[in-house]
Amino acid sequence: MRVLHFYKTSLPDSMGGVEQVIHQIATGASKQGVHTEVLALTTNRMPRTIEMNGYKVNRARMNFQIASTGFSASAFLRFSQLAKKADIIHYHFPWPFMDVVHFATRVKKPSVVTYHSDIIRQKYLLKLYRPLKRKFLASVDRIVTTSPNYLKTSNVLEKFSDKVSIIPIGLDKATYPQPSLEKLQYWRTKLGPKFFLFVGVIRYYKGLHILLEAMQGVDYPIVIVGAGPIEDELKALKKQLGLRNIHFLGQLPDEDKVALFTLCYGVVFPSHLRSEAFGVSLLEGAMHGKPMISSEIGTGTTFINIADLTGLVVPPSDPTALQQAMRYLWEHPTEAAEMGQRAAERYWQHFTADQMAQSYVDLYGELLHSRENLHRHYVDQTLARCGDLSALPHRASDNN
Repeated sequence: MRVLHFYKTSLPDSMGGVEQVIHQIATGASKQGVHTEVLALTTNRMPRTIEMNGYKVNRARMNFQIASTGFSASAFLRFSQLAKKADIIHYHFPWPFMDVVHFATRVKKPSVVTYHSDIIRQKYLLKLYRPLKRKFLASVDRIVTTSPNYLKTSNVLEKFSDKVSIIPIGLDKATYPQPSLEKLQYWRTKLGPKFFLFVGVIRYYKGLHILLEAMQGVDYPIVIVGAGPIEDELKALKKQLGLRNIHFLGQLPDEDKVALFTLCYGVVFPSHLRSEAFGVSLLEGAMHGKPMISSEIGTGTTFINIADLTGLVVPPSDPTALQQAMRYLWEHPTEAAEMGQRAAERYWQHFTADQMAQSYVDLYGELLHSRENLHRHYVDQTLARCGDLSALPHRASDNN
């Protein structure tokens, strides 16, 4: 079986949540004998194709970007060439340019799209894109969402519920580096023995401004790992609010991130908009056995973090409620540790990479089997019609 993933970015060029999901699916499927390739856009002058942990990453040159949507003239031919060799096309939504390529190349292969998020911010552009989006989602064979929460709350998915499957995102803990004792000691000395941790790209929907506002009047150490388009705004807000115990560490190597997950007291994840459809770094917190704080936004964040079981859940955009949740965990270490333990148990039960990869491989098999049955039915009907025609009496002219 040959599968082609198509998305706007991929590892190693970009390190976001969707890229991590594609990497985990591709790695897991490759272990099961599925020949996996990824096609993504890049601005880097690097080889067109590289090997990545058992699968191939192909790059097309990105020419320009509009509203976070990359465009590439060379992607049409590159996609068409790779798709012809594939048995299954695996799209990752949202990316409007992908829809255009899908229809322009007219590739007739079984297809699945992982629906990572509704489009929230670009409301005016969404009005223009909506007809194409509906046509694209109607054309694919299967849609996958990453949590039952998102399926229940997405107006878009509701329209296609008859072909939606739920496959939670999974992570492979064995692929994460083991931090050295020196690395652990370095961060322990720098940050102290007890701190809350946030890890992620610093974007508008992550709710970090709410976290900073929640820190007024308290002095819990907050460690923020990651970079992004509003980083400077948040640093200015920190200064404006007179906060001293907020540590912006920027992007860090994986070993440092694992060290911080290992050392942190709890994970705080204040995303307040539905653009946060799942929360991979929140799941990383569960994987490391940490109590979590997240907001109820009707997405996968509260599929990972179950209120009062694996952590605390607060209303979105509520600094007071967020501060109260942090205070509770800070002042109740026994309960916090128990929540962290249950978070780890839930990770092993529902969110491993092996479970996710197996679910996708099974889905690929179902799609191929359905397509084969449809083809066989078409052939049988054609043969039956031919048989009926052969039984008809010949016209006189046919014998001349």
